[in-house]
Amino acid sequence: MNELESSLLLFAILMACAGAAVLIRPLLSERHRSRETIELLQLVVTMMVTFAALVLGLLTSSAKSSFDTVEADIRGFAVELIEFNRCLREYGPDTGSDRALLRVYTAAAIATTWTDEIPPSGDFYPKMLPKKPLNSGIESTDLTRMLAQIEFSLRRLDPPDTVHRSLAADCVSTFDRLSQQRWKLIEEAHPSIANPFYIVLVFWLGVVFLSFGLTAPRNALSLTILALGAVSIASVVFVILELDSPFGGYLAVSSEPLRDALAHISE
Repeated sequence: MNELESSLLLFAILMACAGAAVLIRPLLSERHRSRETIELLQLVVTMMVTFAALVLGLLTSSAKSSFDTVEADIRGFAVELIEFNRCLREYGPDTGSDRALLRVYTAAAIATTWTDEIPPSGDFYPKMLPKKPLNSGIESTDLTRMLAQIEFSLRRLDPPDTVHRSLAADCVSTFDRLSQQRWKLIEEAHPSIANPFYIVLVFWLGVVFLSFGLTAPRNALSLTILALGAVSIASVVFVILELDSPFGGYLAVSSEPLRDALAHISE
């Protein structure tokens, strides 16, 4: 179930809770509808709404912070790709095949991560790669194999002089940073909101709307306000879930940093 479907399901659950309460309210005995009972219910509802608002606010802030971190790491990853390619180019013709494979890797990473976008143009894009990512984010066995091949070739270099030895050491150091940045992005691609926590949150919000329905008068305006409230809550949860999945959905991180890096590598 994707983020939009989860949000629509939450909206349906909240409206079902509110509607059930509106239908059940006339069936309650008079002593269950006394002023003291209603005031106690409103007090409890106020407390629950406060906690719900606090939790949703913290989740929104946390998800936005994580999303911004992934965006920054994507730009950092693109910089590392450019720096690594520059180092290979400065070493000389012995790393020409590594630079070509790095172009293939960058194009493949873009195409298999942002599957809804147009893949990079150019004959260096490998047709043997799958059209969809094997794993979340920029991870796939094909991409890992490419980087491993580059690393193996890089460590087999036999520098003929001091200058080339220094360049080879710089290239190895840059590759290590590139690899660490990649695995950091792969780990950040996994959602951070646990399913049990989300289920508890939905239950909590359902109880809140059930309480709303028990205290709301039975008229069109009340039902409209309840519906607008459910839409607002569902939209907030939709944004949280979208931000928590940075490489997919409607609010995905931009592929422009890697596309810019590919343009520099292809020069």
